[in-house]
Amino acid sequence: MRQIFHDEDRPRGPGSFHDLMLWRVRRVLLVSSLYDSFMLAEDRLHEELAAGELLGVELSAVPEIRRVSSGEEALAVAQRPPGYDLVISSPVVGDMDAGTLARRLRRAGIESPLILLAYHDRELRTFFARYDSNGIDRAFLFQGDIQLFLAIVKYVEDRMNVQHDVDLIGVQVILVIEDNIRYYSSFLPVIYTVLLQNTASLVPEGVNLAHKLLRVKARPKILLASSYEEAWEFFETYEQNILGVISDVEFPCGGQMCADAGFRLAREVLRRQPDVPVVLNSGRRENEELAREANVSFLHKYSPTLLQELRQFMVENFGFGEFVFRLPDGTEVARARDLRELEQVLHHVPAESILYHASRNHFSTWLKAHTEFDIAHRLRPRRLDDFSGADQLRAFLIEAIRGHRRQRRRAAVVDFDPERFDPTSGMFKIGGGSLGGKARGLAFASRLLRDFDMEDRFPGVRVAVPTSLVIATDVFDEFLDSNDLRDLAVTTEEDAQLHRAFQRAEFPASVCGDLQAFLERVHYPLAVRSSSLLEDAKYQPFAGIYETVMIPNDHRDPAVRLRHLVQAIQRVYASTFTQRAKRFIASTSYRLEAEKMAVVLQQIVGARHEDRFYPEIAGVALSQNFYPVPPVRPEDGLAAVALGLGAEVVGGERCLRFSPRHPDRLLQMSSIKDALRNSQREFYALRMGSVQERASAYEARLQRYDLSVAERDGTLRWVGSTYSPENDAIYDGVSRPGVRLVTFAPVLKHGAFPLAEILCELIEIGTEGAAGPVEMEFAVNLSTAAGEPYEFGFLQLRPVVWSQEVTAVELGSFEAEAVLCHSKRVLGSGRLDTLHDVVVVDHERFERSRSTAVAAQVARLNARLLAAARPYLLIGVGRWGSSDPYLGIPVGWEQIAGAKVIVEAGFRDFSVTPSQGTHFFQNLVANNVGYFTVNPELDDGRLDWEWLRRQKEVDRFEFVRHLRFEQPLEVLMDGHRNEGVILKPAAPA
Repeated sequence: MRQIFHDEDRPRGPGSFHDLMLWRVRRVLLVSSLYDSFMLAEDRLHEELAAGELLGVELSAVPEIRRVSSGEEALAVAQRPPGYDLVISSPVVGDMDAGTLARRLRRAGIESPLILLAYHDRELRTFFARYDSNGIDRAFLFQGDIQLFLAIVKYVEDRMNVQHDVDLIGVQVILVIEDNIRYYSSFLPVIYTVLLQNTASLVPEGVNLAHKLLRVKARPKILLASSYEEAWEFFETYEQNILGVISDVEFPCGGQMCADAGFRLAREVLRRQPDVPVVLNSGRRENEELAREANVSFLHKYSPTLLQELRQFMVENFGFGEFVFRLPDGTEVARARDLRELEQVLHHVPAESILYHASRNHFSTWLKAHTEFDIAHRLRPRRLDDFSGADQLRAFLIEAIRGHRRQRRRAAVVDFDPERFDPTSGMFKIGGGSLGGKARGLAFASRLLRDFDMEDRFPGVRVAVPTSLVIATDVFDEFLDSNDLRDLAVTTEEDAQLHRAFQRAEFPASVCGDLQAFLERVHYPLAVRSSSLLEDAKYQPFAGIYETVMIPNDHRDPAVRLRHLVQAIQRVYASTFTQRAKRFIASTSYRLEAEKMAVVLQQIVGARHEDRFYPEIAGVALSQNFYPVPPVRPEDGLAAVALGLGAEVVGGERCLRFSPRHPDRLLQMSSIKDALRNSQREFYALRMGSVQERASAYEARLQRYDLSVAERDGTLRWVGSTYSPENDAIYDGVSRPGVRLVTFAPVLKHGAFPLAEILCELIEIGTEGAAGPVEMEFAVNLSTAAGEPYEFGFLQLRPVVWSQEVTAVELGSFEAEAVLCHSKRVLGSGRLDTLHDVVVVDHERFERSRSTAVAAQVARLNARLLAAARPYLLIGVGRWGSSDPYLGIPVGWEQIAGAKVIVEAGFRDFSVTPSQGTHFFQNLVANNVGYFTVNPELDDGRLDWEWLRRQKEVDRFEFVRHLRFEQPLEVLMDGHRNEGVILKPAAPA
């Protein structure tokens, strides 16, 4: 039985497409008289080349042409840098013939191919009769069609690239055998035209501009042979990649003209590769019957429609154009333009049609002609007798195509097309310009998951980036400019005025049309996420600076859903210019006017429970643990997780932290007291439904719920434990009465879901892909339908960069009175002795209920010190940057951006742990800020509050004091041991 797919060398992956067509003709030296140049319609040639109209060739491939009028001038010009890739010469120019020119170019060390271009049959005959043609690579005859010029260029490029491109990715080859210069000079422009028109027809299948250009590179190559021996050498070399053969009947064989050479060649080709389409052409009518007997097609050379018949043969037999499903008797039953339609049609075409095409290898031929090499090569060779029948074959083909399309979508950001949009997977894009930092990270995450085959690594779990639509930065520019918003956005100091102006503005109508088409297919909740140019940058992450708006997307009126979505996008746009964003940018080296905002519309991972939508698990994973406790090592990573939408994690609230490589070591749960103190007591969910038509998209929809609600929803059972006051014990699970705690014991201890294993894999591939530490956000939905896999959503990926110059600073020993702060949990390295200012929160007067006021007071002092260019030491109680006022002071990074060293000290009744995984921590690490964590009340480090209380302040607010010293404080940080001291200012000499 015949194979459905050839067993060929497997490609090296989609990335290899970038390495195709490495040798290009970029500069052409045309050696001709002015008259010959005029005959070639040189002016028109240049004009149409500039317009990119010849053969449909892409503009990037248009060669530059230089004409000279003599052989001597050609020799002089060709030796000047940068040289020429191709020389095209008339048979005789001035005092030199083309053969002599070729040989002299070779002696001068110039290896550029030389093509002879004649303008009349007689000119050709005269040249070959009088001159030595040795050194000429190929001769062509110009017959008035300027398409011949680019056919020559493409022919030369194909000869130079074919071996490399076939070896690299299995590019296909069309073998043309013709010894008559006049005929192949007519054939090649036609063949290339069909070829490149087919390439252009693939553009709708290209996932984005870059992918479309890669498809052009992957087009079949054309090899022209003029003898049996040359043709057979080509066939044997590229046998597994021959797309088709177009051959004359009579051409040289064994040094003699052979009247049936074409038939002999066709028989040998079909004996070795029965499914390769072959067409023979001849001026003898009697050869048509012989061709039919040999089971090959036939073209009559003297037919007035010869070139049209050649086009038709290529389209029907080389897999170009649509896939036409036929019955064995030739009756057409269906058509498919691309892979998506092919998959759809395969569901309902008659079984005999599928068997008919499979037995003739038509599927493989069509896939390769459409540059879908992955699916044609990766599927292991299958024969018809491998299947029990047509239904099993049908299912096999459908699943193979579906899987390939899914992988291709995840390999790149796809231009949004309503007809081809798949709401279940992939990344899509509207508009031009940049995707922004966050979207680039998502695209990179998709690439990693594909390259490392992560999707199916864990049985019963689908690991993927949720479906995302990116609105690129050009739309942001259009929105600002069409509504004349730039001046207001940059100059206003009132966020309320900013938001009003943005909400009243008109959104681009063309984009609204695409968003409407998007919402017609999408009925799940959406996170409308910022993705600015600067966001998630390697050295300045801008973490948490811009807005994310979550919308339920469940209103019954499509117009209301669209309005809510546009409002959410406009709110994210406005967040580019809020006072918070302006303060943050002012603390960096960037300029506000250079910032642009893209927006990611991302499917929220989770499930609906009554009027709530949330996942069972959400969190952040870091590949580097900055505060490991042995046996955990820094490279073992860290994860912070919570029940619900995960706002607790990035906001520095209560959540569970663990090392994915040591999931059983939970220091927060090391005692019953610790577990009760550290356990999450509430969770965040998106409130669904009950949205009024006139309501805003960004009304408060992210709400807190008690754990009793999660227990009623059935989600707490995945992550919960129970504390029994009677027994003073904690039991895994929620089957007995008692106080509910979020310990993740069912997952981390009992393996209900392979969270730790998945995170270990992602940390490994993320670190390898980014060539350094990374941070990733994720969410897990365990409330999937029966029989459906659990969902692990890869929500974000960003690099984590901190100073690589870790210094083993000798801390030495100091008198207790000289030490202001000592900690064995320090982030940072080196010695600092330039700090004269200290901003300290008065721990005696601090009230947790007033923590927001404390944050505002710190921000005022920060602004003053930034303006004066005075870096400072910041000391506070609780966790800096926490959104939970019970746990600390809810400052944004821009409110403390002038601090060079930060100390966070535990409360008298509550210890703090380093806030790894939060947006605050990400900015802290990226800015290389020294970071001390102490809990003096628990004998965990030292902080001399009494000494601070005695120092005279230069400024004071209700809860915050500003101290200034004549002599600097000295900060010593041992990056190897994560230990550091802050020494009090020395007394003046």
